[in-house]
Amino acid sequence: MGTSHKWTLKRYGRYIPASKGGTPLKLFEANCDKPEMFMTIAASGHLLISQGQESLDAVNLFGGSTVFKVQQKSDNLMLRFTDEGERRMMRMQFHGSSRTEAINGCSSAVKKLMEYTSVTAQEDAPLPPNQSPAETPAPVIQQAAVGAEPEVAQGSVTIRRLTQHILGEHALILPQLYRNNSMIQGDLGSTLRMLLMDPSFPAFVEKVEGELKKILSE
Repeated sequence: MGTSHKWTLKRYGRYIPASKGGTPLKLFEANCDKPEMFMTIAASGHLLISQGQESLDAVNLFGGSTVFKVQQKSDNLMLRFTDEGERRMMRMQFHGSSRTEAINGCSSAVKKLMEYTSVTAQEDAPLPPNQSPAETPAPVIQQAAVGAEPEVAQGSVTIRRLTQHILGEHALILPQLYRNNSMIQGDLGSTLRMLLMDPSFPAFVEKVEGELKKILSE
């Protein structure tokens, strides 16, 4: 471990607790308007994220009592750990002239990281036998009848009607009380991009939808 190793990144997202100051969720992308972005594992045992001359993040892989949870899926690498009692998350998407090259770059970084901590791999979901990606059927989304005028809800709305609205089974125009977004702070677009980079997020969405359907059946 006497030399540094560097990989080019396409995208980097991080979550830092609000108590640390700044924006909790932030996404950095490499494009033609900005310098290249790199992930480096230094000889000192530090994982560094940089873009041009700017240092975006630095983590000591010899963090003493720090427990790292590292997961690879395809060309993405996620790192979860606790910093001074608060949870943090980092996600790197590797760059390559092709997806295969990007996956190879990620796998190379994983091999180096395994000198410091364990890494788990999550495989892409396999396609059905004899089916190419182009033949994979699109998901069926239930929607309210085309052309149906949405109902204007007054006052409080029952959990059942809200659930039907969220699942697209019954169109509603909600009262102002239900349209306040005080739960959403900061840049929603960046937050969604960060979540979509998490390989477990689609399964979470499916679980939420399943629970909503259970509510309807109660």
